[in-house]
Amino acid sequence: MSHGFDTLAIHAGQDPEARTGAVIPPIYQTSTYAQDAVGAPRQGYEYSRSGNPTRDALQECLAALEGGPVGLAFASGLAAEDALLRTVCVPGDHVVIPDDAYGGTYRLFAKVAERWGLSYTPAKVSDPDAVRAAIRPGSTRIVWLETPTNPLLGIADIATLASVAHDAGALLVVDNTFASPYLQQPIALGADVVVHSTTKYIGGHSDVVGGALVAADAALGEELRYHQNAMGAVNGPFDAWLTLRGIKTLGVRMDRHCDNAERIAGYLDGHAKVAQVLYPGLPSHPGHEVAAKQMRRFGGMISFRAAGGEEHAVEICNRAKLFVLAESLGGVESLIEHPGRMTHASAAGSPLEVPGDLVRLSVGIETVEDLLADLEQALG
Repeated sequence: MSHGFDTLAIHAGQDPEARTGAVIPPIYQTSTYAQDAVGAPRQGYEYSRSGNPTRDALQECLAALEGGPVGLAFASGLAAEDALLRTVCVPGDHVVIPDDAYGGTYRLFAKVAERWGLSYTPAKVSDPDAVRAAIRPGSTRIVWLETPTNPLLGIADIATLASVAHDAGALLVVDNTFASPYLQQPIALGADVVVHSTTKYIGGHSDVVGGALVAADAALGEELRYHQNAMGAVNGPFDAWLTLRGIKTLGVRMDRHCDNAERIAGYLDGHAKVAQVLYPGLPSHPGHEVAAKQMRRFGGMISFRAAGGEEHAVEICNRAKLFVLAESLGGVESLIEHPGRMTHASAAGSPLEVPGDLVRLSVGIETVEDLLADLEQALG
C-alpha cells in the first residue's frame, strides 16, 4: 500500500518502539552494543559509527520521502558530498558542476577534490547544450546539479539532463536541498543520487547540522553505505532524532514557506529599489516552465539584485530586523544574507563568483505582512 508524503514523513521508519510502545523513536545515545556471542551482534548492531537505531529510522524515512531504496545520513551536507565523490570517483575522473553552485560545494571541488586528482568543469545547468558540451567523453563520471541553484535560483531540467548524463555513461547527482523532497523528487525524474543538507528545510528549525544521500540503485546505495562506515562522517543519535522530528512537519512548513515567498517575490518584482528578482515562481523567470513541470511549488528561496549596487545590497542586509542576518537557510525564521561576502565568499575570483549586488532571502513562516514591512524599511 502506498501512502502520501505527509503520512510517510510521520510514519516511515518510525513504528512504535517494540519494548515500551513509545510512539517517537528513542534516542539510542550509545557508542557500542552488547553482543549475544562472539560474531553474533544483536540485530546487527556492533558500534554506532556502523549502525544506530535512531539514525536507521532517519535513513529509512529519507529513502521513503525521496523514493529510493537506500538513504544515508551524515554529519553535514558536505560530509555527504565528500562520501559520494570518493565512492564513485577515482583520481583522473571528471565532474560537471553548476556554474553558480553553493560555495561550499565549489570549495570541496576546487580546494579538496582537485588536489586528489578529480577535475571539474562549471556549466550553466539550465542549458542542456552547455552541460553536454562540458562533458568529457570517457572521463566524466558525474553530472552534478542544483535545482534551484544556490544562489541564483537557476532551474535545471532533471529529466533531460538525466538522459544527457546517462548517454555519456555518467551518473546524475541532484542536490535537492533548496526544493526538499516535498517539492521535488529527482529520482522519479531519472536522477541516480539525491544529496541534501538536512540542516536546511528537512531539519527546518536551525538547531541541527546534517546531510543525506539517497540512491536510486540498491547496489550503489550499499557501496555508499560501506563508505559511510569506512569514512565515518555520520551524525550522532541526537542529531538524527532532531532531524527526524523536523521531517514530521516538512510538508506543512513548505506550504507556508512557499505562500510567503510568492507574496514577497511579487512585492519585490518591479520595486524601484530592486533591479531584478530571481524566483522560479515568477512567470518572467527563464526556468519558470521547467520548474512548474518538475516541482510541486516554487520554494522559499528568493534572490534579488539591489538597484543601488553592492553597497546598497550590503546596507539592505544590515538594515533588516525581522530577517535575521545569517548564513544557512530553510529554517522557520526568515534569514537575509549577502552571498558574495558570506556563503559564497570562497568562490570570489572564480568562474562561480556571484554578483556583488545580490541579496539572498530564506523566507520563513512568520506572518507575511510583518516580513513585507521589514523589507520595505530595509530597502530604504
